[in-house]
Amino acid sequence: MATLDEFSDRHHVVVIGAGFGGLEAVHRLAGAPVRITIVDRRNHHLFQPLLYQVATASLATSEIAWPIRHLLRKRPEITTLLAGVNDIDPEARRVILDDGSTLAYDSLIVATGARHAYFGHDDWEPFAPGLKTLEDATTIRRRILLAFEKAERETDPLRQAALLTFVIIGAGPTGVELAGTIAELARSTLPEDFRNIDTRRARVVLIEAAPRVLGGFAPDLSAYAHRALEGLGVEIFLGQAVSQCTAEGVVYGDTTLAAATIIWAAGVQASPAAGWLDAPADRAGRVKVEADLTVPGRPEIFVIGDTASVAAPDGSPVPGIAPAAKQQGKYVATAIRLRLRGERVLPAFRYKHAGSLATIGKRLAVIDFGFFKLRGALAWWLWGLAHIYFLIGVRNRVSVALSWLWVHARDQRSSRLITQGRENESRPKQR
Repeated sequence: MATLDEFSDRHHVVVIGAGFGGLEAVHRLAGAPVRITIVDRRNHHLFQPLLYQVATASLATSEIAWPIRHLLRKRPEITTLLAGVNDIDPEARRVILDDGSTLAYDSLIVATGARHAYFGHDDWEPFAPGLKTLEDATTIRRRILLAFEKAERETDPLRQAALLTFVIIGAGPTGVELAGTIAELARSTLPEDFRNIDTRRARVVLIEAAPRVLGGFAPDLSAYAHRALEGLGVEIFLGQAVSQCTAEGVVYGDTTLAAATIIWAAGVQASPAAGWLDAPADRAGRVKVEADLTVPGRPEIFVIGDTASVAAPDGSPVPGIAPAAKQQGKYVATAIRLRLRGERVLPAFRYKHAGSLATIGKRLAVIDFGFFKLRGALAWWLWGLAHIYFLIGVRNRVSVALSWLWVHARDQRSSRLITQGRENESRPKQR
């Protein structure tokens, strides 16, 4: 069995973050004369596009996440560290970890992702959690399922109505997917499980400050998604920004809405990487990288994925989605390989848009490839096949496919477990 001493004299590549971009770079560096250290705060790689299905009880956490060490077990040149990063010292070429130790690098790949942004209202987070991690997903799942459980026992009609009101803030793909799936959960999956409430009376409210849902899609697909959501019973309010989130509910426009469950899907903020690197950043905190994805003045440091601000060929920002991160990871690995061979000339990174996909419940979806658009049930099947294809491992693909078929055929969601703490652990007590 190979030991690390065999690789100690190799060019050292440190990768911060084992998301789509970081793992793609590591994968593409296989066989290169390097040793690699991956640093991540969590021990698993997460398939984020399906997080909302964990949050809405369709999939289990183990179906969309895999231990990093297991994924890389056959790569003896790779060391995996479970640690957070507190800072980076570009002058000394060192990463400063959360325990105070340091990690020297020759090349650094920063792929630290993003978290939800509350546009200056971080105090809303306890009342309106976002959806970026497994912990977020299980927290949201717990709150959704507990809302129905509490409503079953509630005798006050007003309080019961608030418990059966679910508000999603933000009508991008995540917000649309959550709204449609929660509506189906209430109307198709749960009615036979409760005796004192009719779960079909639940209100699912989608609030968006922009003039339409799925603003990044073509207008006709956006309009279709709007009609499909309303067909599922989702109430949609456009052009109205939320001005307050509390334990009692939300305020948007001139309306106060009592709601026990609020989910934030309205914006993201990059990791603190720009501050670590003392690099220029955009309004979302993403590092403004050079055309080769390096930090200005630091050719040995690459920034990719949600952490990077880079323009697509048409001048628009490259979207923070998995295919973009994977393309950037591949590009960076190629750049490092060329440098190690003494070839430093590499064309600027060019993002190739692979299309936009969003599902609206369990049988409807929209797909926008630019030259080709699709909507409805066929789009949903293609959406499902695309996601299954990108899942890691045959077992996970089969497991997810079976779970989806079960939901599709029987309206049953097998992961309706209330876990991760007590019901009042992470939310202020109701007054």
